[in-house]
Amino acid sequence: MGASLGGRKELDASGALVLPGGVDMHVHLSLASSPVPGAPAWIDDFSSGSRAAIAGGVTTIGNMTFPWEGQSLADAIARDLAAAQSAAVVDYVLHPVMLSPTPEALAELPGLAAAGHRSLKLFMMMPDFEARIDEAISAIHLAGRSGMLTLLHCEDGALVRFVGSQLLAQERGSLADWGLSRPESTERAAVERAVAICEATGAPIYIVHLSSAAALESARRGRAAGLPVFVETRPMYLHLTGKVLEEPDAGKYIGCPPLREPADVETMWRAIADGSVDTLGSDHAPWSFEAKTDPALDVLTARPGVADLETMLPMLFSEGVRAGRLSLSRFVSLTSTNPARLFGLFPRKGTIAVGSDADLVVLDPQRRRVIDGAAMQSRAGYSAYDGWDVYGWPRFTISRGDIVLEDGEVIAPPGRGQWLPQATTGQG
Repeated sequence: MGASLGGRKELDASGALVLPGGVDMHVHLSLASSPVPGAPAWIDDFSSGSRAAIAGGVTTIGNMTFPWEGQSLADAIARDLAAAQSAAVVDYVLHPVMLSPTPEALAELPGLAAAGHRSLKLFMMMPDFEARIDEAISAIHLAGRSGMLTLLHCEDGALVRFVGSQLLAQERGSLADWGLSRPESTERAAVERAVAICEATGAPIYIVHLSSAAALESARRGRAAGLPVFVETRPMYLHLTGKVLEEPDAGKYIGCPPLREPADVETMWRAIADGSVDTLGSDHAPWSFEAKTDPALDVLTARPGVADLETMLPMLFSEGVRAGRLSLSRFVSLTSTNPARLFGLFPRKGTIAVGSDADLVVLDPQRRRVIDGAAMQSRAGYSAYDGWDVYGWPRFTISRGDIVLEDGEVIAPPGRGQWLPQATTGQG
Protein backbone atom coordinates (compact mmCIF):
# COMPACT_ATOMS: atom_id res chain seq x y z
CA MET A 1 0.00 0.00 0.00
CA GLY A 2 1.18 3.55 -0.57
CA ALA A 3 1.83 6.30 1.95
CA SER A 4 0.25 9.73 1.62
CA LEU A 5 2.50 12.45 0.18
CA GLY A 6 1.97 15.84 -1.39
CA GLY A 7 0.55 13.94 -4.33
CA ARG A 8 -2.19 11.36 -4.02
CA LYS A 9 -0.09 8.30 -3.22
CA GLU A 10 3.42 6.91 -3.16
CA LEU A 11 3.75 3.43 -4.68
CA ASP A 12 6.36 0.90 -3.69
CA ALA A 13 8.15 -0.05 -6.93
CA SER A 14 11.22 -1.52 -5.25
CA GLY A 15 12.57 -4.45 -7.25
CA ALA A 16 10.08 -3.77 -10.03
CA LEU A 17 10.22 -2.28 -13.53
CA VAL A 18 8.28 0.90 -14.29
CA LEU A 19 7.28 0.68 -17.95
CA PRO A 20 4.84 2.42 -20.30
CA GLY A 21 1.38 0.87 -20.14
CA GLY A 22 0.66 -1.76 -22.75
CA VAL A 23 -1.00 -0.74 -26.03
CA ASP A 24 -2.97 -3.64 -27.55
CA MET A 25 -4.45 -2.57 -30.85
CA HIS A 26 -6.24 -5.83 -31.62
CA VAL A 27 -9.16 -6.83 -29.41
CA HIS A 28 -12.76 -7.92 -29.98
CA LEU A 29 -15.03 -6.56 -27.24
CA SER A 30 -18.17 -5.97 -29.28
CA LEU A 31 -20.23 -8.50 -31.19
CA ALA A 32 -19.59 -9.11 -34.88
CA SER A 33 -23.34 -9.21 -35.56
CA SER A 34 -26.52 -8.23 -33.76
CA PRO A 35 -27.16 -10.60 -30.85
CA VAL A 36 -29.34 -13.63 -31.45
CA PRO A 37 -31.00 -14.99 -28.28
CA GLY A 38 -29.30 -18.20 -27.18
CA ALA A 39 -26.64 -18.16 -29.92
CA PRO A 40 -22.98 -18.49 -28.86
CA ALA A 41 -20.96 -15.30 -29.09
CA TRP A 42 -17.79 -13.68 -27.82
CA ILE A 43 -18.38 -13.27 -24.11
CA ASP A 44 -16.21 -10.31 -23.12
CA ASP A 45 -17.49 -6.78 -23.56
CA PHE A 46 -15.93 -3.38 -22.88
CA SER A 47 -16.37 -3.95 -19.14
CA SER A 48 -14.87 -7.41 -18.61
CA GLY A 49 -12.39 -7.06 -21.47
CA SER A 50 -10.95 -3.76 -20.30
CA ARG A 51 -10.70 -5.10 -16.74
CA ALA A 52 -8.67 -7.99 -18.16
CA ALA A 53 -6.47 -5.43 -19.89
CA ILE A 54 -5.77 -3.63 -16.61
CA ALA A 55 -4.97 -6.89 -14.83
CA GLY A 56 -2.39 -7.63 -17.53
CA GLY A 57 -0.80 -4.17 -17.62
CA VAL A 58 -2.55 -2.94 -20.79
CA THR A 59 -3.83 0.63 -20.61
CA THR A 60 -4.91 1.26 -24.23
CA ILE A 61 -6.89 -1.04 -26.52
CA GLY A 62 -8.01 -1.00 -30.15
CA ASN A 63 -11.39 -2.65 -30.71
CA MET A 64 -12.58 -4.16 -33.98
CA THR A 65 -15.97 -2.56 -34.60
CA PHE A 66 -18.19 -4.57 -36.96
CA PRO A 67 -21.25 -3.04 -38.62
CA TRP A 68 -24.36 -5.08 -38.01
CA GLU A 69 -26.83 -5.75 -40.80
CA GLY A 70 -28.09 -2.48 -42.21
CA GLN A 71 -25.54 -0.35 -40.34
CA SER A 72 -22.99 1.96 -41.92
CA LEU A 73 -19.43 2.16 -40.63
CA ALA A 74 -20.35 5.39 -38.84
CA ASP A 75 -23.40 3.73 -37.27
CA ALA A 76 -21.21 0.92 -35.93
CA ILE A 77 -18.71 3.40 -34.51
CA ALA A 78 -21.50 5.34 -32.77
CA ARG A 79 -22.91 2.10 -31.33
CA ASP A 80 -19.57 1.01 -29.88
CA LEU A 81 -18.72 4.50 -28.64
CA ALA A 82 -21.91 4.50 -26.60
CA ALA A 83 -21.17 1.05 -25.19
CA ALA A 84 -17.56 1.88 -24.36
CA GLN A 85 -18.39 5.25 -22.78
CA SER A 86 -20.51 3.54 -20.14
CA ALA A 87 -18.33 0.50 -19.50
CA ALA A 88 -14.68 0.77 -20.57
CA VAL A 89 -12.10 1.29 -17.83
CA VAL A 90 -9.10 1.85 -20.13
CA ASP A 91 -8.66 4.20 -23.09
CA TYR A 92 -9.59 2.91 -26.52
CA VAL A 93 -9.49 3.25 -30.28
CA LEU A 94 -12.26 1.86 -32.49
CA HIS A 95 -11.25 0.27 -35.80
CA PRO A 96 -14.18 0.25 -38.27
CA VAL A 97 -14.45 -3.12 -40.03
CA MET A 98 -15.38 -3.04 -43.71
CA LEU A 99 -17.03 -6.42 -44.30
CA SER A 100 -18.13 -5.49 -47.81
CA PRO A 101 -16.28 -2.77 -49.76
CA THR A 102 -19.36 -1.16 -51.29
CA PRO A 103 -19.25 2.31 -52.83
CA GLU A 104 -21.28 3.57 -49.84
CA ALA A 105 -18.71 2.20 -47.40
CA LEU A 106 -15.82 3.72 -49.37
CA ALA A 107 -17.53 7.10 -49.34
CA GLU A 108 -17.47 7.09 -45.52
CA LEU A 109 -13.69 6.85 -45.19
CA PRO A 110 -12.66 10.52 -45.54
CA GLY A 111 -15.27 11.55 -42.98
CA LEU A 112 -14.22 8.88 -40.50
CA ALA A 113 -10.60 9.93 -40.88
CA ALA A 114 -11.47 13.59 -40.34
CA ALA A 115 -13.31 12.60 -37.15
CA GLY A 116 -10.19 10.88 -35.77
CA HIS A 117 -10.90 7.28 -36.77
CA ARG A 118 -7.77 6.62 -38.81
CA SER A 119 -7.67 2.84 -39.04
CA LEU A 120 -9.66 0.39 -41.14
CA LYS A 121 -9.98 -3.39 -40.98
CA LEU A 122 -10.57 -5.73 -43.94
CA PHE A 123 -10.72 -9.52 -43.96
CA MET A 124 -9.15 -10.98 -47.09
CA MET A 125 -10.85 -14.29 -46.30
CA MET A 126 -14.38 -12.85 -46.57
CA PRO A 127 -16.27 -13.75 -49.78
CA ASP A 128 -17.03 -10.08 -50.47
CA PHE A 129 -13.34 -9.20 -50.48
CA GLU A 130 -12.88 -11.35 -53.58
CA ALA A 131 -16.28 -10.58 -55.09
CA ARG A 132 -15.56 -6.85 -54.80
CA ILE A 133 -11.78 -6.91 -55.23
CA ASP A 134 -11.70 -3.71 -57.33
CA GLU A 135 -13.53 -1.85 -54.58
CA ALA A 136 -11.37 -3.48 -51.88
CA ILE A 137 -8.20 -2.19 -53.52
CA SER A 138 -9.81 1.22 -53.93
CA ALA A 139 -10.73 1.21 -50.23
CA ILE A 140 -7.13 0.56 -49.22
CA HIS A 141 -5.95 3.28 -51.61
CA LEU A 142 -8.50 5.79 -50.32
CA ALA A 143 -7.69 4.90 -46.72
CA GLY A 144 -4.03 5.65 -47.36
CA ARG A 145 -4.84 8.98 -49.02
CA SER A 146 -6.98 9.85 -45.98
CA GLY A 147 -4.15 9.21 -43.53
CA MET A 148 -5.53 5.84 -42.41
CA LEU A 149 -3.80 2.54 -41.77
CA THR A 150 -5.49 -0.56 -43.21
CA LEU A 151 -5.40 -3.69 -41.06
CA LEU A 152 -5.55 -6.86 -43.15
CA HIS A 153 -6.50 -10.35 -42.04
CA CYS A 154 -4.34 -12.31 -44.45
CA GLU A 155 -5.85 -15.68 -45.33
CA ASP A 156 -7.00 -16.51 -48.85
CA GLY A 157 -10.70 -17.24 -48.40
CA ALA A 158 -11.15 -19.24 -51.61
CA LEU A 159 -8.24 -21.52 -50.77
CA VAL A 160 -9.41 -21.96 -47.17
CA ARG A 161 -12.90 -22.91 -48.29
CA PHE A 162 -11.56 -25.32 -50.92
CA VAL A 163 -9.17 -27.11 -48.56
CA GLY A 164 -11.80 -27.34 -45.83
CA SER A 165 -14.39 -28.74 -48.23
CA GLN A 166 -11.91 -31.34 -49.48
CA LEU A 167 -11.25 -32.49 -45.92
CA LEU A 168 -14.96 -32.83 -45.24
CA ALA A 169 -15.43 -34.78 -48.48
CA GLN A 170 -12.78 -37.20 -47.17
CA GLU A 171 -14.82 -37.56 -43.95
CA ARG A 172 -12.24 -35.55 -42.09
CA GLY A 173 -12.45 -31.94 -41.01
CA SER A 174 -12.95 -32.20 -37.26
CA LEU A 175 -11.53 -29.51 -35.00
CA ALA A 176 -8.37 -31.60 -34.69
CA ASP A 177 -7.86 -30.98 -38.44
CA TRP A 178 -7.95 -27.20 -38.05
CA GLY A 179 -4.29 -26.80 -38.97
CA LEU A 180 -4.65 -28.93 -42.09
CA SER A 181 -7.63 -26.88 -43.22
CA ARG A 182 -5.63 -23.63 -43.30
CA PRO A 183 -2.10 -24.54 -44.44
CA GLU A 184 0.60 -21.90 -44.51
CA SER A 185 0.09 -21.51 -48.27
CA THR A 186 -3.32 -19.92 -47.62
CA GLU A 187 -1.68 -17.29 -45.42
CA ARG A 188 1.36 -16.78 -47.64
CA ALA A 189 -0.80 -16.24 -50.74
CA ALA A 190 -2.80 -13.55 -48.96
CA VAL A 191 0.30 -11.79 -47.62
CA GLU A 192 1.84 -11.77 -51.10
CA ARG A 193 -1.31 -10.17 -52.46
CA ALA A 194 -1.49 -7.67 -49.60
CA VAL A 195 2.09 -6.58 -50.29
CA ALA A 196 1.28 -6.23 -53.99
CA ILE A 197 -1.73 -4.06 -53.14
CA CYS A 198 0.49 -1.95 -50.91
CA GLU A 199 2.96 -1.54 -53.77
CA ALA A 200 0.26 -0.61 -56.26
CA THR A 201 -1.55 1.87 -54.02
CA GLY A 202 1.28 3.23 -51.89
CA ALA A 203 -1.05 2.90 -48.89
CA PRO A 204 0.34 1.57 -45.60
CA ILE A 205 -0.88 -1.86 -44.51
CA TYR A 206 -0.76 -3.64 -41.17
CA ILE A 207 -0.82 -7.43 -41.36
CA VAL A 208 -2.58 -8.74 -38.28
CA HIS A 209 -1.68 -11.95 -36.41
CA LEU A 210 0.96 -13.26 -38.81
CA SER A 211 1.74 -16.87 -37.90
CA SER A 212 4.15 -18.59 -40.31
CA ALA A 213 7.74 -18.29 -41.44
CA ALA A 214 6.66 -18.40 -45.10
CA ALA A 215 4.23 -15.49 -44.69
CA LEU A 216 6.82 -13.52 -42.74
CA GLU A 217 9.32 -13.90 -45.56
CA SER A 218 6.78 -12.43 -47.98
CA ALA A 219 6.27 -9.44 -45.69
CA ARG A 220 10.02 -9.01 -45.27
CA ARG A 221 10.51 -8.79 -49.03
CA GLY A 222 7.98 -5.99 -49.21
CA ARG A 223 9.66 -4.09 -46.40
CA ALA A 224 13.07 -4.59 -47.99
CA ALA A 225 11.68 -2.91 -51.10
CA GLY A 226 10.79 0.11 -48.99
CA LEU A 227 7.04 -0.50 -48.83
CA PRO A 228 5.00 0.61 -45.77
CA VAL A 229 4.25 -2.94 -44.63
CA PHE A 230 3.86 -3.44 -40.88
CA VAL A 231 3.48 -6.77 -39.11
CA GLU A 232 1.74 -7.92 -35.95
CA THR A 233 1.88 -11.37 -34.39
CA ARG A 234 -0.13 -12.72 -31.48
CA PRO A 235 0.90 -14.54 -28.28
CA MET A 236 -0.39 -17.95 -29.37
CA TYR A 237 2.18 -18.11 -32.17
CA LEU A 238 4.99 -17.62 -29.67
CA HIS A 239 3.85 -20.07 -27.01
CA LEU A 240 1.98 -22.95 -28.68
CA THR A 241 2.28 -25.24 -31.70
CA GLY A 242 -0.26 -27.22 -33.68
CA LYS A 243 0.57 -30.23 -31.51
CA VAL A 244 -2.05 -29.07 -28.98
CA LEU A 245 -4.78 -29.70 -31.57
CA GLU A 246 -4.26 -33.40 -30.88
CA GLU A 247 -5.65 -32.90 -27.39
CA PRO A 248 -9.29 -33.91 -26.66
CA ASP A 249 -10.35 -30.27 -26.26
CA ALA A 250 -8.67 -29.06 -29.45
CA GLY A 251 -11.31 -26.39 -30.00
CA LYS A 252 -10.04 -24.19 -27.20
CA TYR A 253 -6.82 -23.54 -29.15
CA ILE A 254 -8.45 -22.56 -32.44
CA GLY A 255 -7.57 -19.19 -33.93
CA CYS A 256 -7.08 -17.76 -37.42
CA PRO A 257 -4.53 -18.54 -38.79
CA PRO A 258 -3.99 -21.84 -36.97
CA LEU A 259 -1.11 -22.74 -34.71
CA ARG A 260 1.95 -23.74 -36.71
CA GLU A 261 5.08 -25.88 -36.39
CA PRO A 262 7.95 -25.50 -33.86
CA ALA A 263 10.12 -23.95 -36.58
CA ASP A 264 7.49 -21.25 -37.12
CA VAL A 265 7.42 -20.52 -33.39
CA GLU A 266 11.19 -20.07 -33.33
CA THR A 267 10.97 -17.83 -36.42
CA MET A 268 8.41 -15.64 -34.68
CA TRP A 269 10.65 -15.27 -31.63
CA ARG A 270 13.57 -14.23 -33.81
CA ALA A 271 11.33 -11.84 -35.75
CA ILE A 272 10.04 -10.00 -32.69
CA ALA A 273 13.63 -9.69 -31.47
CA ASP A 274 15.12 -8.39 -34.72
CA GLY A 275 12.28 -6.01 -35.64
CA SER A 276 10.79 -7.97 -38.54
CA VAL A 277 7.58 -8.01 -36.49
CA ASP A 278 6.50 -4.59 -35.24
CA THR A 279 3.88 -5.30 -32.62
CA LEU A 280 2.20 -7.90 -30.46
CA GLY A 281 -1.60 -7.90 -30.41
CA SER A 282 -3.70 -10.25 -28.32
CA ASP A 283 -6.59 -10.71 -30.80
CA HIS A 284 -8.62 -11.19 -27.61
CA ALA A 285 -11.93 -12.76 -28.72
CA PRO A 286 -13.01 -15.33 -26.11
CA TRP A 287 -15.91 -17.74 -26.24
CA SER A 288 -17.18 -20.01 -23.51
CA PHE A 289 -15.42 -23.36 -23.27
CA GLU A 290 -18.63 -25.13 -24.34
CA ALA A 291 -19.00 -22.94 -27.44
CA LYS A 292 -15.38 -23.48 -28.46
CA THR A 293 -15.35 -27.26 -28.03
CA ASP A 294 -18.84 -28.05 -29.34
CA PRO A 295 -18.46 -31.49 -31.02
CA ALA A 296 -20.86 -30.46 -33.78
CA LEU A 297 -18.30 -27.98 -35.13
CA ASP A 298 -15.96 -28.69 -38.03
CA VAL A 299 -13.19 -26.86 -39.89
CA LEU A 300 -15.69 -24.67 -41.74
CA THR A 301 -17.82 -23.78 -38.69
CA ALA A 302 -15.19 -23.60 -35.92
CA ARG A 303 -15.22 -20.60 -33.58
CA PRO A 304 -11.81 -18.90 -33.60
CA GLY A 305 -10.64 -16.72 -30.74
CA VAL A 306 -9.10 -16.97 -27.28
CA ALA A 307 -8.71 -14.84 -24.14
CA ASP A 308 -5.23 -13.27 -24.15
CA LEU A 309 -5.50 -9.71 -22.82
CA GLU A 310 -4.56 -10.54 -19.24
CA THR A 311 -1.71 -12.92 -20.11
CA MET A 312 -0.09 -11.20 -23.11
CA LEU A 313 2.45 -8.99 -21.33
CA PRO A 314 3.37 -11.32 -18.44
CA MET A 315 3.92 -14.28 -20.76
CA LEU A 316 6.03 -12.24 -23.18
CA PHE A 317 8.14 -11.04 -20.25
CA SER A 318 8.43 -14.51 -18.71
CA GLU A 319 9.12 -16.47 -21.90
CA GLY A 320 10.94 -13.64 -23.66
CA VAL A 321 12.81 -11.20 -21.42
CA ARG A 322 13.32 -13.50 -18.44
CA ALA A 323 14.32 -16.40 -20.72
CA GLY A 324 16.87 -14.27 -22.56
CA ARG A 325 15.10 -14.35 -25.93
CA LEU A 326 14.10 -10.69 -25.94
CA SER A 327 15.60 -7.46 -24.65
CA LEU A 328 13.59 -5.27 -22.32
CA SER A 329 13.71 -2.42 -24.85
CA ARG A 330 12.19 -4.66 -27.53
CA PHE A 331 9.52 -5.76 -25.04
CA VAL A 332 8.50 -2.12 -24.59
CA SER A 333 8.65 -1.42 -28.33
CA LEU A 334 6.46 -4.40 -29.23
CA THR A 335 3.85 -3.89 -26.56
CA SER A 336 3.67 -0.10 -26.27
CA THR A 337 5.81 2.28 -28.31
CA ASN A 338 5.42 0.73 -31.77
CA PRO A 339 1.63 0.32 -31.69
CA ALA A 340 1.26 3.85 -30.30
CA ARG A 341 3.37 5.22 -33.17
CA LEU A 342 1.66 3.18 -35.88
CA PHE A 343 -1.85 4.05 -34.76
CA GLY A 344 -1.37 7.79 -34.32
CA LEU A 345 -1.31 7.84 -30.51
CA PHE A 346 2.35 8.71 -29.84
CA PRO A 347 3.58 10.51 -27.73
CA ARG A 348 0.34 10.67 -25.75
CA LYS A 349 0.66 6.90 -25.37
CA GLY A 350 3.58 4.49 -25.63
CA THR A 351 6.20 6.37 -23.64
CA ILE A 352 7.04 7.82 -20.24
CA ALA A 353 7.65 11.51 -20.87
CA VAL A 354 6.60 14.96 -19.75
CA GLY A 355 3.31 15.77 -21.46
CA SER A 356 2.40 12.14 -22.13
CA ASP A 357 -0.46 10.42 -20.37
CA ALA A 358 0.70 8.82 -17.12
CA ASP A 359 0.01 5.27 -18.35
CA LEU A 360 2.35 2.97 -16.45
CA VAL A 361 2.72 -0.64 -15.46
CA VAL A 362 4.83 -1.49 -12.42
CA LEU A 363 5.89 -4.97 -13.43
CA ASP A 364 7.40 -7.25 -10.80
CA PRO A 365 9.88 -9.67 -12.43
CA GLN A 366 9.67 -11.99 -9.42
CA ARG A 367 5.88 -12.07 -9.11
CA ARG A 368 4.97 -15.65 -10.01
CA ARG A 369 1.57 -16.99 -10.90
CA VAL A 370 0.28 -20.28 -12.26
CA ILE A 371 -2.25 -19.36 -14.92
CA ASP A 372 -5.82 -20.21 -14.00
CA GLY A 373 -8.31 -18.81 -16.47
CA ALA A 374 -11.19 -19.40 -14.11
CA ALA A 375 -9.73 -16.82 -11.71
CA MET A 376 -9.08 -14.13 -14.34
CA GLN A 377 -11.10 -11.08 -15.36
CA SER A 378 -12.24 -12.50 -18.72
CA ARG A 379 -15.60 -14.25 -18.67
CA ALA A 380 -14.12 -17.14 -20.68
CA GLY A 381 -13.47 -19.11 -17.51
CA TYR A 382 -10.39 -20.82 -18.93
CA SER A 383 -7.11 -19.99 -20.64
CA ALA A 384 -5.22 -21.68 -23.44
CA TYR A 385 -2.27 -21.55 -21.02
CA ASP A 386 -3.90 -22.99 -17.90
CA GLY A 387 -1.21 -24.49 -15.67
CA TRP A 388 1.68 -22.44 -17.11
CA ASP A 389 4.11 -21.06 -14.54
CA VAL A 390 4.64 -17.37 -15.39
CA TYR A 391 6.89 -14.70 -13.84
CA GLY A 392 6.41 -10.97 -14.34
CA TRP A 393 2.94 -9.73 -13.36
CA PRO A 394 1.84 -6.17 -12.70
CA ARG A 395 2.11 -4.94 -9.13
CA PHE A 396 0.29 -1.75 -10.15
CA THR A 397 -1.32 -0.50 -13.34
CA ILE A 398 -1.79 3.26 -13.76
CA SER A 399 -3.97 4.89 -16.41
CA ARG A 400 -3.80 8.67 -16.92
CA GLY A 401 -2.40 8.98 -13.41
CA ASP A 402 -5.15 6.89 -11.82
CA ILE A 403 -4.18 3.69 -10.02
CA VAL A 404 -6.44 1.10 -11.64
CA LEU A 405 -4.73 -2.08 -10.40
CA GLU A 406 -3.34 -2.44 -6.89
CA ASP A 407 -2.30 -5.66 -5.13
CA GLY A 408 -3.92 -7.72 -7.90
CA GLU A 409 -7.27 -5.96 -7.59
CA VAL A 410 -8.83 -3.94 -10.42
CA ILE A 411 -10.14 -0.76 -8.81
CA ALA A 412 -11.23 1.25 -11.86
CA PRO A 413 -14.83 2.52 -12.08
CA PRO A 414 -16.87 1.69 -15.19
CA GLY A 415 -16.79 4.32 -17.92
CA ARG A 416 -13.51 6.00 -16.91
CA GLY A 417 -11.91 4.99 -20.21
CA GLN A 418 -11.72 7.60 -22.95
CA TRP A 419 -11.95 7.35 -26.72
CA LEU A 420 -8.69 8.41 -28.38
CA PRO A 421 -8.69 10.39 -31.63
CA GLN A 422 -5.87 9.24 -33.89
CA ALA A 423 -3.42 11.36 -35.80
CA THR A 424 -2.15 10.16 -39.21
CA THR A 425 -1.45 6.44 -38.92
CA GLY A 426 0.95 4.04 -40.57
CA GLN A 427 4.03 6.03 -39.59
CA GLY A 428 6.51 3.55 -38.15
